[in-house]
Amino acid sequence: MSHIRLERPDDAVAIELLIDRAFGSDRKAKTVYKLRAGNEPIAQLCFVVIDDEGAIVGSIRYWPVIAGGRPALLLGPVSIEPTKQGQGFGKALMHHSLAVARRLGHAAVILVGDPEYYEPFGFRRALAEKLQLPGWVEERRFLGLELATGGLAGASGPVSVPLGAKPRPTHPEAATAPPWPARAAAASRR
Repeated sequence: MSHIRLERPDDAVAIELLIDRAFGSDRKAKTVYKLRAGNEPIAQLCFVVIDDEGAIVGSIRYWPVIAGGRPALLLGPVSIEPTKQGQGFGKALMHHSLAVARRLGHAAVILVGDPEYYEPFGFRRALAEKLQLPGWVEERRFLGLELATGGLAGASGPVSVPLGAKPRPTHPEAATAPPWPARAAAASRR
């Protein structure tokens, strides 16, 4: 039976190859990759789908960003093995990861993607329309979601990589590290 689990460090090569198959090897030229360069995904929000044969057939990652002065998550990519698309793996990853992000106390998520796919999860163009990415994207595809009421209320301005973003831990203590918003809040009080 297929299942979702946290991404592990030894999954990295398989995930990169999966993302290449799903999006093409030229994907790193896209605007959102400017927000991933020098930034690490949040380990507690990186998940994979493992199929019945033990292969990774899906992946999702979230990255810490500052969206118009507020801590937020940048979702993406959601990658599904091309031969397995349409079987519900992407939706399962979305529902699972958004529930975990809420539980960890994250307030907002932004992404660039097809509204037809992401709107059923609650993403809306209106929540991101006053934010500016560091490059061109088709505006209708730049969406936001509030995980907590007011998570993007009044957010306006550039989206950037947070100062002091922490690299993804690869040791057992990672499970006990506070979620990124708590680390960012603590750092801002110093």
